[in-house]
Amino acid sequence: MTSSPSSSAVSPRLYLASASPRRRELLTQIGLAHTVLQVPAPPGEDEPQLAGESAADYVRRTAREKAERGVQWLLSQQLPELPILAADTTVILGGDVLGKPVDRAHAVAMLRRLSGTTHHVHTAVVVAYRGELHTEVSISEVRFRVLSEEDVARYCDSDEPYGKAGAYGIQGLAATFIEHLSGSYTGVMGLPLFETATLLRRVGIALP
Repeated sequence: MTSSPSSSAVSPRLYLASASPRRRELLTQIGLAHTVLQVPAPPGEDEPQLAGESAADYVRRTAREKAERGVQWLLSQQLPELPILAADTTVILGGDVLGKPVDRAHAVAMLRRLSGTTHHVHTAVVVAYRGELHTEVSISEVRFRVLSEEDVARYCDSDEPYGKAGAYGIQGLAATFIEHLSGSYTGVMGLPLFETATLLRRVGIALP
């Protein structure tokens, strides 16, 4: 059975190779009509970091691979050609990649590590179009206040830590954890709009 991308009321200008509602919201924020490309996810919650691979290289590679899977899916489903946008966000603390928590205990452990520390958020954005991959990376520095056990427990009682790198979302309840941010707010959310617009202009999509 042939799968088609989810529909949009306005003719889409690109495919989004991501199921993230936050990335959809951000594209909608800048008035960019798009369609989610329903690419089957690879096995596992997060792709493993390769031996000897730095955290910065990891996030670039995983974003690139998402875009490449999108291209293959587009071809296999014989869908109209449009630019494909993919992104990956990684929280890095002390050189370690903090991915998506697999359960509550994992989320608690991550938040305890982030408490009272400064970490970096790398979001790599890739646009695939006409046989080329265009990449930009946003790097932000985030400092958490010291979190009490009650803070952590209350946050983990919500749905917010799950499905998010580092077990938190800046746009939700965890905004109260953030003492300082240097960089891109939308990059920490998962799609840095400055870098995204730069790439889209590169492939001929005009934005304000």
